[in-house]
Amino acid sequence: LPEARGAPLVLLYLLGLRVLAQVSHRQLLSHPPASAGPRDFSASRARGYLDNITAIGPRTVGSPENEVLAVNYLLEQIRGIERESTDAHKISVDIQRPTGSFSIDFLGGFTSYYANITNVVVKLEPRGGAEHAVLSNCHFDSVPNTPGASDDAVSCAVMLEILNTLSKSSESLQHAVIFLFNGAEENILQASHGFITQHEWAKSIRAFINLEAAGVGGKELVFQTGPENPWLVQAYVVAAKHPFASVVAQEIFQSGIIPADTDFRIYRDFGNVPGIDLAFIENGYIYHTEYDTSDRILTDSIQRAGDNILAVLKYLATSEKLAKSFEYRHGNVVFFDILGLFVLAYPARVGTIMNYITAAIAFFYLSKKVLQPKPRAVHNLKKLLTAFSLTLTSWVCTLVAVLMVAVFVSIIGRALSWYTHFYVSVSLYGTAAAAKLILVHMLAKKFFYKNVNEQYLGDVFFDASLMIWSVALAVMTQMGLCSAFICTLWVAFPLLTKLMIHKEFSQKGATIKFIVMYMLGMFVPYLYMLYLSWTVFEMFTPVMGRSGSEIPPDMVLAGFIAIFTMILSSYFINFIYLVKSTKTTLVALTTVFVVTLILVCSGIFFPYSSDAANPKPKRVFLQHTSRRFHDLDGNVVKSDSGIWINGFDYNGISHITPHVPEINDTIRTPCEEQAPFCGLPWILPVHFMFRFVKNWYLPAPEILPRSPIQFKLLSKELMPWNSVRLSFEVSGPSHMSLYVRPRAGSALSRWSLGDGMPVASLGGDYFVFYSHGLSAAPWRFWVELTAPEKHSDGIVSLAIAAHYFFGEDQKSPQLYALLERFPDWTFSSGWSCTYDLFVF
Repeated sequence: LPEARGAPLVLLYLLGLRVLAQVSHRQLLSHPPASAGPRDFSASRARGYLDNITAIGPRTVGSPENEVLAVNYLLEQIRGIERESTDAHKISVDIQRPTGSFSIDFLGGFTSYYANITNVVVKLEPRGGAEHAVLSNCHFDSVPNTPGASDDAVSCAVMLEILNTLSKSSESLQHAVIFLFNGAEENILQASHGFITQHEWAKSIRAFINLEAAGVGGKELVFQTGPENPWLVQAYVVAAKHPFASVVAQEIFQSGIIPADTDFRIYRDFGNVPGIDLAFIENGYIYHTEYDTSDRILTDSIQRAGDNILAVLKYLATSEKLAKSFEYRHGNVVFFDILGLFVLAYPARVGTIMNYITAAIAFFYLSKKVLQPKPRAVHNLKKLLTAFSLTLTSWVCTLVAVLMVAVFVSIIGRALSWYTHFYVSVSLYGTAAAAKLILVHMLAKKFFYKNVNEQYLGDVFFDASLMIWSVALAVMTQMGLCSAFICTLWVAFPLLTKLMIHKEFSQKGATIKFIVMYMLGMFVPYLYMLYLSWTVFEMFTPVMGRSGSEIPPDMVLAGFIAIFTMILSSYFINFIYLVKSTKTTLVALTTVFVVTLILVCSGIFFPYSSDAANPKPKRVFLQHTSRRFHDLDGNVVKSDSGIWINGFDYNGISHITPHVPEINDTIRTPCEEQAPFCGLPWILPVHFMFRFVKNWYLPAPEILPRSPIQFKLLSKELMPWNSVRLSFEVSGPSHMSLYVRPRAGSALSRWSLGDGMPVASLGGDYFVFYSHGLSAAPWRFWVELTAPEKHSDGIVSLAIAAHYFFGEDQKSPQLYALLERFPDWTFSSGWSCTYDLFVF
């Protein structure tokens, strides 16, 4: 088979599948909204809600915008809906302002305390009442300095319109639907905790739907379900009009490799309630930035989300299974959509049986091949294992080579060159991976398999790939991974293809007909893998711009590309042995790689973009900080003031220094070793994501907040078993961080926070995240430590940071002036804070 026929056909085939996968993704949003009738979801009305919510501006917890303006707007709309509802329904509204505390293992582990935060809760139920309910959850608060259109105002707008639609229906529901507009999700899931653990309606909830965002608009992906309760997935499968769901996304998200979490965790862990987690995932580049505006969310996206969620809520609210959900609790489920057209879902136990049967058939086929003829069984097995080992070796060599390129690119300061131009990553790492694979097998063919029949080699390497996938299928199934269904596709369809055209495999001089039949047989697994890879890259590529300075993003993306290249090449490796020569293909791939590498090294591909239509900004956080360090007697032994600067990606501030020269390597942030968390005012315990060589402390005048923090030691008590209890009172702004480090010989044994048992963060220090609503009483808490008899240097270091995210104390004149100098391709979020360290 000449290369002129083989290689171009293979490349055209993969390119065609790639285009088809991309078109299928776009097709997910191509359902034009029909004219809304009285009982249909109206995207235009939902857009009106969305525009009005985002017009309020950033809605930070504790700000008047969040606690008053947003709440009043929601109440006004809800009361209007209530006035126009039919007699079939009863609507109840409650404003909840809970206070509570909990510990969570997110971000390495920390404890959260909240006071007087806000929830707007609406219950729609039959006129005669209902014993059971399904919950729909969104949050109307936003991160500081952002309008929060997709995260999560659009979900609240969708929920308002769903409430409006259901309330006007003359059909009575069997169960209640509770709409929770929660006002403190961005404060690490506080409002949902306050609702599910304290609200009287929470006891009736049997299932929930959580509406979230990891991007701006697009399609909403079901990326978490359960735990267990397969009937919930079946409800989505039956009811959703435009399904988009993946158990692969669920297992990736729950692995913790994405630094994010949702209210799903709170309802699951603290409420013991099963649910469905949905999120918009498109265009994550502007998620949590000033560009997250309502005009960037397509009306079709709103319509699609509304159609889906309305249908699923109606299905659950009229389902007999909701009332008896405990009877259908057990068992996980395998689920995945087929190009956005429909969802396949089946119990995980059924999937386990299918997987083992598929693997067994493949192993039976391979063993039969090895044993024919019997006298050559040992020879055949040796050849199969050699091909198996060589294929794995080629994959390892490919991964190592691509990662070496990524390391080189990172070292020379060209990381994220593909951030704005994704094709650069394919041209650089994709071509390197493909070229390395071809090179390894070309050398094996030339030197190791010299004078061996080409058809025989093509056949044995096909069997080697089948063996690899069969082993992977058995291992993943044994591990209990629902994503093992992917391996089933890569075993079943190639095996069927091989059985159908086994005669053509052995014929010398394979024809175009053989290639076409072979590719048709591989159509399903290759198309699905390209479709899945598009989803993965759409989610992960933007995340690399906000994953901190510790993880080299080029290595992560290069690893993904190499893995997908190896997967997609697995059943085309045999073509390397069937074609007469692969030199032309290898030269072409190498040329593209070398040219791209030269261009990347030259810096021609700038990572960030300020394009108004499609911005891809660099994220920078600036905190104008005043710090004071006290000794055991309460005297200030050290104080300083400066603007603490963190770049949220691996590049640090290297691209900003030419614009702001004073931010350079001479002002690296020093670590105060004796203080918890290096004596820095972290708003969250994300210190492990950032290198101290990649953040800066620019000297600046002291800040004097109009509402300074008040910190008091109320009492010191000796407790049994050589323990000391220290009680404190704190008054300050809506956001504060408490850092605790027991001194040498002491140990933190108990405290009045969470469940009473302290949870240490990564590194051994203790972190408490505090927030309150519009106003709150002084925060009182105690810590209990076991201490040695002699502790002349104290038993605990305790620091408190106050963060001013809104109002007149938010930004100092110096901070304003510095922010103005940052280039337009940055999203720079700034606020003022104070930091005080005490020893007791």
